[in-house]
Amino acid sequence: MEQCLLDGVTEIDIDLTTVGSCDARGLDVLLSAARRAGRVHARLRLHHPCAQIARLLDATGSTSLLLTAPVSPVPPTASSDLMSTATRAAEDPAPRPDQPVLRDGIRLRRLTRRQAEDMREDIADLAAESVAGTAGEAYHDRGDFLHRLAVTAHRPGFALLVAETTVLVGCAFGFPVGCDGSDGRQGGTLQEIIQRLTSCARFVVLTQVVAHPHVQHRDIAHRLQQRLLTDLHSPLGVTLLHPADRGARAAFSSWGWQNMGEVVGLHGAVAPWVLTLSAEGQPLAHR
Repeated sequence: MEQCLLDGVTEIDIDLTTVGSCDARGLDVLLSAARRAGRVHARLRLHHPCAQIARLLDATGSTSLLLTAPVSPVPPTASSDLMSTATRAAEDPAPRPDQPVLRDGIRLRRLTRRQAEDMREDIADLAAESVAGTAGEAYHDRGDFLHRLAVTAHRPGFALLVAETTVLVGCAFGFPVGCDGSDGRQGGTLQEIIQRLTSCARFVVLTQVVAHPHVQHRDIAHRLQQRLLTDLHSPLGVTLLHPADRGARAAFSSWGWQNMGEVVGLHGAVAPWVLTLSAEGQPLAHR
């Protein structure tokens, strides 16, 4: 930025697509540069801030000073460890794994365990909003969701993706099982069942998929799921659902998941439904 000002550049555009967070020192650098630019009749503008940076700008009154234009948040629909719950995205129906992806104003970003912990309450808020008023609401509890996230975060290979504009609009998280990084605590029975059903011994357990039910975001769940499989180098996704959670089953069905039926022998009082999703371009053999 200093070099741009020294060179007489009058329009300085800063792309934040790959920037996951900003602290007070970082904001001070941006504001100082913006003030210096103003003194020489230049302009500095930020583009594509993540949700955390957007909140920081708003809280400090810096939005009008640094953003190209304030972006209105998406209006919300309403203010067992591995079993998923999900929301149906509105009807109407190969990124690089090492960086965020921005498309149609929605950016996909993978969080570290530390970032996931920092954003756990925001993610829980999104999950609660996403099932409000749906058939899956009865099977969603904020405490259960946070517990499921905490348990999954301790699995080897844990991965969590968020989709965001200036607010969170989707998330998906899970962990790999199989020969290239099998989770010993989850292997065994589930791995044997999936291998028997699909001939696939390596897969990703998607513990949770959440997509904001807004028409603008109709393909968020699909993008998050496929990106997670790509990031974890897996040809198959697996999720476990409570058999009475019809809302979640309908949502996963709309996202292309195949219901393999109830399975017994897994830990827990209820025999869950097992659903599978093939990665794009990865045909699956069945037995």
